[in-house]
Amino acid sequence: MTVIHVPVSDPRVRPLLRELGHEYSTRYGKDAHAEISRYPDDEFTESYGGLLLLLLERGDPVAGGAFRRYDEATAELKRIWTHSARRRRGLARRVIAELEREASARGYRRIYLTTGPRQPEARALYLATGYTPLFDTGADPESIGPLPFEKHLPVTAHTGKATDL
Repeated sequence: MTVIHVPVSDPRVRPLLRELGHEYSTRYGKDAHAEISRYPDDEFTESYGGLLLLLLERGDPVAGGAFRRYDEATAELKRIWTHSARRRRGLARRVIAELEREASARGYRRIYLTTGPRQPEARALYLATGYTPLFDTGADPESIGPLPFEKHLPVTAHTGKATDL
């Protein structure tokens, strides 16, 4: 697996956005275009404090994700995705680990994210990767709405290089 940093305009990002849109629309019964395009593409670039990365397997995108600047000390994870034919292989964990490493290297001390109440796999993933829920985990997720999580990070030096996993 190779990790690459790309702009949202990179054609290899299209499968990520297409599958995310389909997934959200199927689970929530409405067009997901507004949610996916909620933030300007620039927010996922280094000059704006963000990053979008893809995991490539033999040159094909199989997983990806991004973060954007939430505040001076906090990055917000967005668009975490694994290709539907490649799930249950730990790829989302790899994406999250790489995003955390990059966020920490850029000086962020905290990661914040939300996931939808109809995404139990995402909720389980964030709990399993050390995120603290900022909601009552015993409550019906539908009664909460977006489920917020956070994780505190160490600060490290940034190399600026893509990595092989």
